[in-house]
Amino acid sequence: MLKQCLLVLITAGLISIAAPFAAAQGSPSNDQQAPPSQDNGMRRHGPPDPAERTAELTRKLKLTSDQQAKVQDALQAERSRMESVHHDASLSQPDRHAKMMDIRNSTNAQIRSLLDTNQQKRWDEIEARREQRMQDRRQGPPDAGSGQPPQ
Repeated sequence: MLKQCLLVLITAGLISIAAPFAAAQGSPSNDQQAPPSQDNGMRRHGPPDPAERTAELTRKLKLTSDQQAKVQDALQAERSRMESVHHDASLSQPDRHAKMMDIRNSTNAQIRSLLDTNQQKRWDEIEARREQRMQDRRQGPPDAGSGQPPQ
């Protein structure tokens, strides 16, 4: 009976030691990381792909094929202009931010002008939610130690 208990303990110990190594073998290394999943609820960093953004807007706004082409062209132009500003070393950070906001606002106005009345209402709702999320992010998380409820 004692031998069986010792054998079970030794086996359990070996398994607990070997399990992390086995898990490491099955996961991709840093060189071979899997691409980020689009359905995990997390957004990737960096500028959105114009084709993906167009597909998202098509789904949310029910864009026609003509609208899709024009929206994607506007988003491609925006991305190109944003990259130029991003790589312009002569600009200060506040100037760079201001230029990028101008580009975004210009693109938004261009896209909005392509939409019919119902799509514009939906667009305004989407943009209002996006703006609220950005505002919430700028404010940061509430202080957990203050005992104050979030506002």
